[in-house]
Amino acid sequence: MAILKIYNKDISYDYQEGKSLIDILKDIGFSLETPCGGKGYCGKCKVQILEGKIDGPTDDELKHLSKKEIDKGIRLSCLVYPKGDMYVKLLDKEEKNYQGLSQGYIPEIELNPSLRKEIVILEKPTLKNNISYEELIEKAIGRELYHDNTGFLKVLASVHKEEKTTLVYHEDKLIGIEHGDTIEKLYGAAVDIGTTTVVVSLIDLNNGKEIDSETSINPQKEYGLDVLSRIDYVKRKENGLYLLQKAIVDCINSLLEKLCDRNDINIENIYEVAVGANATMMHLLLGINTDTIGKSPYSTIFSKAKNLWANSIGIEISPFGRIYCLPGVSSFIGSDVVAGAVVAGLKDTDDNIFFIDIGTNGEMILSKGGKLASCSCAAGPALEGANISCGMRAAEGAIEGIQFDEDEIHLQVIGNVEPIGICGSGILEAMAELNQKGFIKKSGRLKSKEDLEKEGRHGLAKYIIEENKKRKVIIYKNGDEEISISQDDIRQIQLAKGAISSGFYALVDFMGMSMEELNSVVIAGQFGRHLKISSLTGVGIIPENLKDKIKYIGNSSKTGAMMCLLSKDERKEMEDVAEDIEYFELSTKEGYEELFAKCLTFR
Repeated sequence: MAILKIYNKDISYDYQEGKSLIDILKDIGFSLETPCGGKGYCGKCKVQILEGKIDGPTDDELKHLSKKEIDKGIRLSCLVYPKGDMYVKLLDKEEKNYQGLSQGYIPEIELNPSLRKEIVILEKPTLKNNISYEELIEKAIGRELYHDNTGFLKVLASVHKEEKTTLVYHEDKLIGIEHGDTIEKLYGAAVDIGTTTVVVSLIDLNNGKEIDSETSINPQKEYGLDVLSRIDYVKRKENGLYLLQKAIVDCINSLLEKLCDRNDINIENIYEVAVGANATMMHLLLGINTDTIGKSPYSTIFSKAKNLWANSIGIEISPFGRIYCLPGVSSFIGSDVVAGAVVAGLKDTDDNIFFIDIGTNGEMILSKGGKLASCSCAAGPALEGANISCGMRAAEGAIEGIQFDEDEIHLQVIGNVEPIGICGSGILEAMAELNQKGFIKKSGRLKSKEDLEKEGRHGLAKYIIEENKKRKVIIYKNGDEEISISQDDIRQIQLAKGAISSGFYALVDFMGMSMEELNSVVIAGQFGRHLKISSLTGVGIIPENLKDKIKYIGNSSKTGAMMCLLSKDERKEMEDVAEDIEYFELSTKEGYEELFAKCLTFR
């Protein structure tokens, strides 16, 4: 056994040699950013080796680390295999005041929840009638009870404490009994599980009001920032599925506890949790193996709506609480997107509406007068700040806006503090600026300082530097600290642009339409929170001629979950719409590779 010590932490940990440093750190309880799932190609999990014996840097490390960093002992923890005692400094920058997108457009709906309560006054058992409390309940409701767990009986044992008894129904089924009058305490939770962010909202089911909401980074990020890296983690690690499920269940429980504490609500008065998520996130929540999603033909184990006991997966609400998983369409079109289709009213319209949820995947639905077709493209995590050399999430210190001129660079930073990185909206706006100001060629190749000077653009040329034959644009510098956009960063955004833009054109063509026939483009999801329309059109993700038709509807996945809590009719609508959405596989489109290549170019 050897000992690992962490700089500035009172920790000495005995570890078994043979594991990577990042796995050892996770065993201790430290969370490092690993967008690639620990495969060594994102370059995010940097640590500084202060003392200890390790092998020299690998080829993958040399791609991400400068000579200056290597000389200081900085390495990628996923590619370091410690030998003997180690002394390590963690370099992760703390993200402060991160807030996921919890709000969005909510259509008008009629309150008609699946859950309801009823008050009954039970007869008292006597020596003469010698009747059980179970029989007293059956007599009060006029039918025989059916229950399949002892929890029901344990609750039944407390009804003698007060005169009134509260019955809890789900649909027409009696699912729980509470002593006393608790009819005013009827709550549900709407949950959106995004690949990056988790949002939980507390809902009063008696009046339909949203009481409060709470957000968190999805803790599964420790195992990979996109769905493919998490699927791969499940496959590679013996207990990978358990770890990923535990991470998300613990996260939901923690957010629910915060909401209840803040609003003085007993968590046992939450009776249902409705969840919207992509197919992979939904499988991981329920502890269902994701192997089939990760390989051709990419089939899900389930896509239809699920109504289960919440405690069957460890959700800590009422002992007879339920969990409702919204319906999806396929491995690529999950319940979060179906929820968006319902929130945006894509089924009941005579208009032509293009709906898109932009994130690590670009999921799209086109409604041609109510006829629905969908597709999905792998945009990658770059648009959310991952796989970008100086990328981060939209937290305090993240550059979210940028404009270049000949004299200086103007930055908008979340929290109005010194910048520490650049988030997805910032990198996209920067790309739009680089494109419009002529920093990049049509191919996406960053021009040299000499190129710009020959064009007479000496002011802009000063932002370009070249190190080790690699070009980058310096957008912020303070001493040794710098924030830049590299050629590799441009390629990452270029691939995301190509994927989304080609999907856009392909789906419109699949429905036999032209861009001019679109009445509106609806954008949903976390990414739209800080995003400017000029960034989308300036890079070419969405055609320039549609700029006046774009509108945002916020977190439609959480809104859809909320609608399912509040209305049985909306729940049925959600399930019907999921059945009506046709899925179009982009790779089957004739000439798709040529379309994708065309969409990679800049104007």
